[in-house]
Formats: sequence, C-alpha cells, structure tokens
Amino acid sequence: MTVAKEIMTTDVITLTPDTDIARAAQILLDNGINGAPVVDDQGRLIGILCQSDLVSQQKKLPLPGIFTLLDAYITLPTTKHLEKQINKITALKVAQAMTPDPVTIGPDTDIESIAALMVDKKYHTLPVVDAGKVVGIVGKKDVLRTLLATS
Repeated sequence: MTVAKEIMTTDVITLTPDTDIARAAQILLDNGINGAPVVDDQGRLIGILCQSDLVSQQKKLPLPGIFTLLDAYITLPTTKHLEKQINKITALKVAQAMTPDPVTIGPDTDIESIAALMVDKKYHTLPVVDAGKVVGIVGKKDVLRTLLATS
C-alpha cells in the first residue's frame, strides 16, 4: 500500500506569518504550487496559505442578512464569521489570510486516506508532519502520479 512518505515532496516551500501577501502570492505562482505551509521561528506548522485564501481577497464583503422576528433583529452570519471574512479580504501579511491549524497527515498515512481527505473535504494540499515539524507535502498531483505508476 502506498503511503505519504513515498509520494510526498520533501523540498517544501514554506512561508512565515510575517511574509507579505503579495510576496506569498508570487512564491505560489513562481513555483506552480497551490499552497504552502506557514511555520513559526522553530519550524512548527501554524497554518497553511492556499491560492483560495488569496483569491478571497478579490471578493466583495458579504453583508450580514438581517431579519426581524417579533420586533427583534436577528443576523444570519455570525459576527465572528464576518470578522474572519474582513481579515482575509484586507490581509497584508500571511498570518491574516492563512488557515490556522490545518489538517495534516503523517508520513505513514495511506493513499486511500489522503484521497478521501482531498475529495471529501476539498483539500488540495496536505502538509506531512512528523514530531511537529513539516517533513513533506502532498498535493493532488502527487496522488495522480500514483495512477500512472499503477497503469
């Protein structure tokens, strides 16, 4: 059975929370990658920044829907959700736009589990973590390559 350590990219491009958004976007584009792990000063994974996080900066701010019920005003999206959207849209640094505490896999995670996460949860990039450190990354391309190997 194929596992993450057999298909992962080990030369991982990482970002720091203080990286400028424009610089991060350029890094993703220059390297043809969908996302990059965000690590702290000790190299511990603290988040992930994906193209979708950057694309969200181009969308309009969703105004909360409000309706009245028995003379009470009720907002549909939560204030926390709205604040999160504002932070992503106005982000200047990676820390403001990244997804904190991303889903990770281990080096021995089997390909079936990886594929399930990618399909069911719509993840394109999964950091491979061992003892708290990023040791690799698995993208959809890595999974697709296994199809060619088995053909």
